[in-house]
Amino acid sequence: MENKICLVTGANTGIGFATALGLAEQGATVVMTARNAERGEPARVEVARLSGNDRVALLTADFSSLAAVRELAAEFATRFERLDVLVNNAAVIPHTRQESADGYELQLAVNHLAPFVLTNLLLEALLASPAGRVVNVSSQVHSNGRVDFEDLHAQRAYKPTQVYANTKLMNVLFTSELARRLAGTAVTANSLHPGVINTQLYQAYMGKETRPEDLADWRRGAQTSLYLASAQEVAGVTGKYFRDEQEAPVASAAGDAELARRLWQVSAELCGLEAA
Repeated sequence: MENKICLVTGANTGIGFATALGLAEQGATVVMTARNAERGEPARVEVARLSGNDRVALLTADFSSLAAVRELAAEFATRFERLDVLVNNAAVIPHTRQESADGYELQLAVNHLAPFVLTNLLLEALLASPAGRVVNVSSQVHSNGRVDFEDLHAQRAYKPTQVYANTKLMNVLFTSELARRLAGTAVTANSLHPGVINTQLYQAYMGKETRPEDLADWRRGAQTSLYLASAQEVAGVTGKYFRDEQEAPVASAAGDAELARRLWQVSAELCGLEAA
């Protein structure tokens, strides 16, 4: 990964931290994102220390705000000439229904719309890479998800685990449609299940705190993300879903190409992006 530029979202803890660390250990220039500098800077310093790689940068953005996501993308473009790997890892699962700064249900905003916008805004940088890769962290719970266009914001009923599954299904659908749209370019897009890992996301939902010794667990969760980000074996592979570093089947809804196209269109409308 020498001379590669990689961006990892939600990188201050958990799988994101271990992914950033693994890429830095391979010699990449790593751009970590976190909600704020108070969370992100200590993590950036630790990744640089553990990896022995001082090419580790931090960009901050609250992914519940699409304006903040746009600002992050713009700042990246001013500082880096291209993007070789984008790992969309950040996610939330609040116990109670909350709304984003834009008035969207929070999980929809952070888990789906934020990576959707960020990826679209960084496409030029990805296309400037000789072989750009987009890696979207989904979950096996996508098989329990559904996309209800009549209630995208979970206003009728909010069950956190169901809404999370819905957004993880959206991650897989977004990946397949992105791969279709990028056909004929050098940029690939794949999604993955990382495993049930002791991350801050999981612990926050369970009402617990992560500990420094959880790093080994985080590293296990980052293995497939790192594989898709760096392995030569998957160069040119696109539109697929992986677990344990192997291509895996998806739920029937996740393989629905028309659903993926419609989700893209609706997402673009919500975010004010060109949908075509």
